[in-house]
Amino acid sequence: MIDPFWLLFAAKLALAAGIVVAASLLVERSGPVLGAMIATLPISVGPAYVFLAMEHDSGFIAGSAVASLAVNAATAVFLTLYSLLARSRSLAVSLPLGLLGWGATAAAVSRVDWTLPGAVALNLIVFAACLPVALRGLAATPPVRAAGRRWDIPARAAAVTGLIAAVLLIGRALGPAAAGFAALAPVVTGSLALLLHPRIGGPATAAVFANALIGMVGYIPALSLLHLAAPALGSTAALGLALAACVLWNAAMPALRGRGRKTVPARP
Repeated sequence: MIDPFWLLFAAKLALAAGIVVAASLLVERSGPVLGAMIATLPISVGPAYVFLAMEHDSGFIAGSAVASLAVNAATAVFLTLYSLLARSRSLAVSLPLGLLGWGATAAAVSRVDWTLPGAVALNLIVFAACLPVALRGLAATPPVRAAGRRWDIPARAAAVTGLIAAVLLIGRALGPAAAGFAALAPVVTGSLALLLHPRIGGPATAAVFANALIGMVGYIPALSLLHLAAPALGSTAALGLALAACVLWNAAMPALRGRGRKTVPARP
C-alpha cells in the first residue's frame, strides 16, 4: 500500500506545476511590464509556503520567511545580471552567469543569521543598486516569436515540480532557514529564461527580467508580513496577508514603470 504522505506529496507537485505553467504561458504572450507582473506573482513561492504550512507550525513559517527575505536580494542580483547580459549575449552565456551571480550572493547571505530588520536593510540596499542599472537604456524591442517546441510545457512543469519538491523535502530534513532559501531559488525565473529567450529574443526577455525587479520589491513587505503575522495570527491568515501584499504591489507596477520611463532613456 502506498504511504499517504507520498500521495499528498504528488498531488501538491501536480497542482503547483499546473499553476506555474499557466502563468508562464501568459508571460510569453504579454508585454515586458505585464509579463513581469505575472512572473513575479508568488506562483511558486506561494504553493511552497502553503505546503510547508500544512506540515509545520507558525514558528517554522516565520523563520523561513526571514531566510526567504534575505535570499530575495540574491534574486535581484540574478535578474539584473541576466537582463544586462541577454540584451547582447546568448542564452548559453546569460543564464549560467546570472545563476552564478545568484549562487555567490546566496552563499554569502547564508553565512549570516538574519533578523527581520537586517534582511529588510539588505534588500533595500541591493534593490537600490540594481534597479537603476537594470532599467537604464532598455530598448523597446518587439518580441520575435519562434515556433513552440514539444518539450516547452514539460520543461516548465519539471522545473517548478523540482522546486516544490526540494522545498518540501529540505524543510523536513534541514529546518526553516534551508526551506526559506529553497523557496526563493530562481528555478521559475530560470526556466522562463530558458524558454523565452529562444522564442521571443534576448532583448525582449531582458526587458521582462528588468521589469521583474520592480515586482520582486513587493516580496519585501510580503515576507515581512508573513514573518510578523504567522506567530500572532497563524499561518493561514499570515499567508493571506503576504499574498495580498504581493498582488497589490504587482497591480501598481504599470504605474510605477510608467513613471520610470519618463527618466530612463530608451533607444528607438
